Amino acid sequence: MKKLVKTFMVAAILALGSLNVMAQQQEIRCFSHRGGRMEFDENTLPAFQASYDAGYRGFETDIRMSKDGELFITHDSNLERTTNGTGTIEEKTAAEIRALTTKKGNKMLTLDELLSWLKGKKGLYVEFEMKTKPVELYPEERLHKYCDMIYKKIKAVQPDDATFVITSNDYRGIRYLQEKYPGVDLLFIISKPVCDETINLVKTLGIKRMGCTMDGTSRAAVAKAHKEGLIVSLWPGRGVDDFMLGAYLGCDYMCTDVPLQVKKFLAEKAPWIKVKY
Repeated sequence: MKKLVKTFMVAAILALGSLNVMAQQQEIRCFSHRGGRMEFDENTLPAFQASYDAGYRGFETDIRMSKDGELFITHDSNLERTTNGTGTIEEKTAAEIRALTTKKGNKMLTLDELLSWLKGKKGLYVEFEMKTKPVELYPEERLHKYCDMIYKKIKAVQPDDATFVITSNDYRGIRYLQEKYPGVDLLFIISKPVCDETINLVKTLGIKRMGCTMDGTSRAAVAKAHKEGLIVSLWPGRGVDDFMLGAYLGCDYMCTDVPLQVKKFLAEKAPWIKVKY
């Protein structure tokens, strides 16, 4: 049913696009989620490069820490889904992780290697998601070391014209970074729609960016978040219909798992939508 509703929404927006019924006021920043996880080998350098070659300058990625304190680019704590390894990445040494490959044969990427690739590129928007769950794998002392490393590493290479945002759904890391590094650009990920509850939560946290689910989000709720001075990022972005729904809802940022499909569709079918990649 949800798929049918989204498909109908896309058709309606396309049919009325010339009338600018969405009354789009802001430009949407579309960024490649894990480098485009449904089109490429997620969180690998070839994935980020392919999105970059397609014109994207916006990216999202995930960071986990090895047993001996090195930062790797991977979403899951468990290794089975995306690699030829088994077990938990946080319980492996960096050497053990480097010996692995993804199921598509690519090497495991470190944060240092990704930052080296990003260095010097113009017009970047990058979300660095702190993956600190299960929480027992990141007790307070380890969590603080992890947060410090991420902040210092990304700030050391951040170009003047880039926006580097640290994101998390773990309040502990958000609070620690706020207190230690005033002015750090943060986004709190919430598995709920934009609504009074989530708007008030983000305001209470004292940050300006919220990452919420599209399901249950309304245009009125997004407009209210904007009135409160908040920046709205919506997810998931599994297909073109998700992007179109996000555009209709009035979001500021939208991730996509299919960066090539979205860019091609918008160029051919919805060129009136103001998008920055």
